[in-house]
Amino acid sequence: MNTPIITLKEIARRLGLSKSTVSRALRDSSEIGAETKQRVLELARELSYTPNPIALSLQRSRSQTIGIIVPEIANSFFGSVISGIEEVAYRQGYHITIYQSHDSSDREVTDVRNILVRRADGLVVSTASQIRNLDHFRTLQEQGIPVVFFDRKVENFQTHQVIVDDFDGAFRATEHLIEQGCRKLACLTGPQHLPIVQQRTGGFKAALQKHDLPIRAEWLVEGPFRQNSGNQLTKELFADLSDHPDGILAASTSIALGAHLAIREVGMKMPEEVALIGFSDPPIAPLLDPPLSSIAQPGFEMGQQSAELLIDMIEKKGKPIRYQTRILQTDLVVRRSSQRTQKV
Repeated sequence: MNTPIITLKEIARRLGLSKSTVSRALRDSSEIGAETKQRVLELARELSYTPNPIALSLQRSRSQTIGIIVPEIANSFFGSVISGIEEVAYRQGYHITIYQSHDSSDREVTDVRNILVRRADGLVVSTASQIRNLDHFRTLQEQGIPVVFFDRKVENFQTHQVIVDDFDGAFRATEHLIEQGCRKLACLTGPQHLPIVQQRTGGFKAALQKHDLPIRAEWLVEGPFRQNSGNQLTKELFADLSDHPDGILAASTSIALGAHLAIREVGMKMPEEVALIGFSDPPIAPLLDPPLSSIAQPGFEMGQQSAELLIDMIEKKGKPIRYQTRILQTDLVVRRSSQRTQKV
């Protein structure tokens, strides 16, 4: 026996409301009172109501689709952000299409063209580390497709952005290493043209300056956000075993994982001889030997806020918008890789 398809009309009939009232309640419109919204949502859940994307598209002249571009889907941080976006999008009747740029500018441009051809209603994106020209995103805006940036801040572009306080996170991570007795600190920075990397490097330097510790240029090491890069660059730091760092801040998850492996491969004791802390807090971090300390970022919340800002732009298309840059806070998660048994 086939299960009947529940429509807005049926929900409206059962509640004695108009279809438009039910529709606005399901979209969490501020025009509808909290009590009415609750009645509508409870009945919709009871009846397993699912919005019809084709009907919504015809009604609103929209595809009800949001594009998402991330550098790497396998990265747990971006996976968390995607989950946050999807949670909000689904509740508002939108579907998502996910692309990964692999940190390639060419791939990102191709993804944006695909989004334009498929007429997505909007885009949430963390830009590729190689990107320097933003014309492809401006083309989207000119075609009426709004863009929200997250994680990696973009300069000279008028739109919403959701980021974390990278400077403060790096500062607290570095100060933690100093409090553990580290005096010779290195930073595996990532590509320095990126504002996110500049902020993390700035936080690292500020902590050293606060504690009157030297900033050694040769220990500010730039490389791509790749695990093999973190591994190779860390090994280079230990090429001279008579003069090597005793504390390392790795500016990304991938770099941190590569550094963690390299420290073990060169035979150094962690954290006794060298302490390590990374950025983001991947699920594997507590499972490593020793468990990896991290600056945790609120990825799910970042995704939620990015989606909310984007959908607001979609729903208010053509109306004036005051763009926001929302800055979320990070958490210092201390584990054995940086927690020394005694200070030196």
